[in-house]
Formats: sequence, structure tokens, C-alpha cells
Amino acid sequence: MREIDCSVIAEAVERLCIEAAVHLPKDLCALLEDAAGREESPAGAEALRDIVANFKLAAETGIPICQDTGMAVVFADIGQEVHITGGLLEDAVNEGVRRGYTNGYLRKSVVKDPLRRENTEDNTPAVLHLRLVAGDKISLTVAPKGFGSENMSAMRMFLPSDKLETIEDFIVDVMSGAGSNPCPPVVIGVGLGGTIEQAALLAKRALLRDMGSANGDKFYADMEARVLEKVNRLGIGPQGFGGRFTAVKVNIETYPTHIAGLPCVVNMSCHATRHAACVL
Repeated sequence: MREIDCSVIAEAVERLCIEAAVHLPKDLCALLEDAAGREESPAGAEALRDIVANFKLAAETGIPICQDTGMAVVFADIGQEVHITGGLLEDAVNEGVRRGYTNGYLRKSVVKDPLRRENTEDNTPAVLHLRLVAGDKISLTVAPKGFGSENMSAMRMFLPSDKLETIEDFIVDVMSGAGSNPCPPVVIGVGLGGTIEQAALLAKRALLRDMGSANGDKFYADMEARVLEKVNRLGIGPQGFGGRFTAVKVNIETYPTHIAGLPCVVNMSCHATRHAACVL
């Protein structure tokens, strides 16, 4: 049994909060640079060049990519041979978020209550997703989620008899209704199956997938490609200025579901789809 102290977890989360806010993942940077070179709309191409210049400047200066540094979503995959010492995991994660957003001078956007709206003043609590896995390590991923895009997300409970085209059209309609609000070009995470909360988690995890990858099942890989093509035919374009790049990636994740159901969640993410990870 390997022991990992809560102080180590807090330090890692603090570091990842700052890293994610400042450094866009390289795979996404490559997609955006490619789009900037191929966008046919003059206004859209200019917007993409600004986006590229912005993420490069953020990395050079240590200034956040976006003023909305998001709500901290933390994924913790915990090896079942790990014993966490020195306190509670959730407390350690929140301490790391508190220090990361304070010491990194990141905007604190979390309110204590959804209706009474008093700011917590340290961006806690995080949204924490735990998964027990094999081994004696802890994998941590911090994914700050801005709400310009989060607010454009949607869910629908389809019937098992609904056609594939109907599901694809729903995803495209979500993007059509969102317009420029989620700061395109976007990354679209889709969760299919399980129960409603499982579909939502699948959609969120889909945003973490390597942007150069496709679903391992060719059926869903083809679906990803079709939906991306349909979304880009909308012509919304970068930052809503028109063009061929409304989205740069569609990632679909699935899970077995009930014979009577077909949950679908679309989690929209802006061009700054941020996350940083480490293994303890």
C-alpha cells in the first residue's frame, strides 16, 4: 500500500489550476493554428489569428488565456493500492484550488449558493469526479470550465427508436442555437448512454480527449466526423464572424444504457478548452 499525503495533492492541484489557465494544450493549439491557415472568411481568419496570438502571448507572459478562468472541474483517478494520509481528499483538492486561484491571480467566479449568489472569494468548491482504478498512483486533471460555453450545453432523452440522424441533428441544433455565445471555434463533447448524470459526465470527459484522436469505435468515429462537418456548414465561424470553422472537434463518448432509454448530453466548450494533468 502506497501512501500519498494530502499536502502533495493540494500542491499538485494548485500547480495545475495555474498551468491550465495559462497554457492551452498543444493538440488544441495545433488545430487552431491549422484552422487559422485554412479559414476562408477574412473576418473569421483574422479572429483565428487573434486567438492564436492570444494563446501564445498567454504562455509567454504567464497571463491567463481568458479572463473567465472558470469553475475548477477536477478528475481524480485513484489507484486502489493508494492510502491517502493527512486529511480528506476533497479538502486537499479544494485547498489546491483556493491556493491556485489566489496565488495565480485567477478570477474567482464561484458563488456559495445558486440562488443567493454570494461569492466564495476563493473559487471553491471544485467539482470533483472520483474514479477508483488499478495501481498505486493518483492521476489528477484540472479542467477550468468557463460558463460562456457551459451555458450553451444541453441534454435530451431520446427514444431507443430514434434514428441516428435525429441525434446528430440535435447536436447540430444545439450549436446553431448557441451561435457566437460559446466563443467558437468550439470543441463539442457528447455523452451517449448510461443515465442522465452518466451521459453528462461522459460529455465532460469527452472534452479531455486528445484532439488528434477519434473514437475507437469506427461507427462513432464516423459520427464524430459527420457532426463536425454539419456543424461547420452552419457558417457561424470563428467568434461568430462567419466562416468554415465553427468547431474544430467533436468528441463522442458512450456507455451502455437501459432498453427503454437513450440519454444524450452535449457539453459545449470554447476555443480555450483548458486542462492540465499530472500523475502522483
